[in-house]
Amino acid sequence: MNIKAVLFDINGTLIDIQTDEGNEEVYRGISHFLTYQGIQTSRWEVRDEYYQLLDAQRKAGGQTFPEFDAVELWREYLLRRPEACQALPPEKLKWMPLFLAEMYRGISRYRLQLYPEVGIILNELSQRYKLAALSDAQSAWALPEMRAVGIADYFSPIIVSGDLGYRKPDSRIFQSALDGLDLPAENVLFVGNDMYRDIYGANSFGMKTVFFSSNQGRKKYSGAEPDYIIYQFAELRRAIAFFESQN
Repeated sequence: MNIKAVLFDINGTLIDIQTDEGNEEVYRGISHFLTYQGIQTSRWEVRDEYYQLLDAQRKAGGQTFPEFDAVELWREYLLRRPEACQALPPEKLKWMPLFLAEMYRGISRYRLQLYPEVGIILNELSQRYKLAALSDAQSAWALPEMRAVGIADYFSPIIVSGDLGYRKPDSRIFQSALDGLDLPAENVLFVGNDMYRDIYGANSFGMKTVFFSSNQGRKKYSGAEPDYIIYQFAELRRAIAFFESQN
């Protein structure tokens, strides 16, 4: 295989992250913040409407693998409240949806760290290949998290499903990454941790795949057959050597 680029899933592959969106403290914190802005609400009202808006967004998109937009969700939440438009100056109302999306993620997150040796391997690979990232996530969350753990600058492009309205294994999201790399599928190696969304999706699109059996993601899916399996991220060196030996 003539590898010219390596395309990575992010969470569960590069970043070991744990979140709990069911934690009522998420919604309590947001409701208290909104009260200070002149918007009277309770944690339960915030929670219930959040999930209603999320479900409505996904259904409205009409996609087979629907995604939502966290910033637009909070924008709709505020627009439904006349008191928000009255209490907040226009400039503050403009940036508040992004702030609420970031607050939601920040409170719900418990762990954020790289898997062992990810930084070292990325630094090595960046000297030889183009690197790109592809994540089922929100840009309001994924990009700050990548910057926080020091890996954002390794990748171009960074494709995030929340910007597109659909998620893996939709073939269009893989095509977006290849378009950004300006390479065909046969020259791109994909590395992911979910046997369905990552491996099945990338294989169906014609890419060779490495399955990282991390502490997250689906381990089995009928019809998904990775071309190589690793159990520690550092084993990616051997995987790449294996593919290059097939030239």
